[in-house]
Amino acid sequence: MERPMNTPRLPQTDSIQELAKFWDTHDVTEFEDELEEVRERVFERAAEITVHLETKEAEAVRRMAESRGVADSELIRLWVLERISTP
Repeated sequence: MERPMNTPRLPQTDSIQELAKFWDTHDVTEFEDELEEVRERVFERAAEITVHLETKEAEAVRRMAESRGVADSELIRLWVLERISTP
């Protein structure tokens, strides 16, 4: 089926923000003929691991993270990545 002249095209972008903005103003039924089923995962959730620290240790991590301008969880993640990538 041919697309009417005033019907917009699907955006060709990987930007979540651009896609969200587009779908906020469009309905998926406008594009039924263009959609195809995707079987592989597009977005995967990160695995979570809980780490228990003593209060003093947690406070030290928070201070270090704050001094670097990152969240404490991000600092710990960076430390883990650094450690597991070192032979």
